[in-house]
Amino acid sequence: MPLNAIELAKLFHDKNPGITSGHRLCPGCAAPTIVKLALMTAIANGYEPVVGLATGCLEVSTTIFPYTAWNVPYIHNAFENVSATISGVETAFRAAKKRGEIPADKKLAFFAFGGDGGTYDIGVQSLSGAVERGHKFIYIVYDNEGYMNTGNQRSGSTPLGSDTTTAPVGKKVPGKVQLKKNIAEIMAAHENIYVATVALADTTDFMKKIEKALEFDGPSFIVAHSACVRFWRVGDDQAVETSKLAVDTLYWPLYEVERGVYKVTKKIKDPKPVADYIKSQGRFKPLLSRPDAEEIIDDLQQYVTARYERLLALEEMTKDKPIRGPWTKKDA
Repeated sequence: MPLNAIELAKLFHDKNPGITSGHRLCPGCAAPTIVKLALMTAIANGYEPVVGLATGCLEVSTTIFPYTAWNVPYIHNAFENVSATISGVETAFRAAKKRGEIPADKKLAFFAFGGDGGTYDIGVQSLSGAVERGHKFIYIVYDNEGYMNTGNQRSGSTPLGSDTTTAPVGKKVPGKVQLKKNIAEIMAAHENIYVATVALADTTDFMKKIEKALEFDGPSFIVAHSACVRFWRVGDDQAVETSKLAVDTLYWPLYEVERGVYKVTKKIKDPKPVADYIKSQGRFKPLLSRPDAEEIIDDLQQYVTARYERLLALEEMTKDKPIRGPWTKKDA
């Protein structure tokens, strides 16, 4: 079961698992908190974490030679291959267990972390391959909606109307004109997988989903809302509040898909307008000065509302109807 506040604080103090203090991430960055919540949940449930990390903000800021902020087994990977690497490590672990070289009751949890650039775009091919093969690992994307490590370029995750250096808001073009790629649905389409969205606004929901992923007999994929205080132009104490606003406006619905069965884990009865989320961040300020800003925000509102209603419909439609098939077994 998820830890209560006192147990969580004790684990932070006594264990400080995974990523320690002293890293060079920006003050207020959501990424290290996302990592700590995930790894602490694994440790609290008796697992020893093994981490693969794709190149990105989290990697360059936690492993500045000759220092490291990681105190668990850790592998740095290129942007495109963290899923391939961690699936190889997971396979080696299973093979060593089979040969009796590792105790049968030893519990390792294999985590891969990547930003949206290394997940939605550059790393999606190795991620898809690892999931299709059925490796048991947990992939967590800290989704800050752009290539922040290299200066705020647009990615497949960047939302409509956001101002970036490669899709700036100007007189002719209102920033990024495409919708954010729906990576959770892309991964859910692999069928033999557990997929979930999480936000720092609801740590209980977050930890429950990590626990599900730990026990799921196959690959898991988790998308975490991760405010970038530098390029979202929010205060360095606003990461949690920004994620709460994302959930409350339906911009970031909290749900899970387990082998095709949908469940909305936090239902919002009276959602706030998505304009509240847009207006809370400086990255949308150039958009708000355009004469067509209201029209663009209305388009986004229609999209997030329709997507949420679709999730509720899928929840009802797929209830108790998991996808069944000859899944890859752990000992295969």
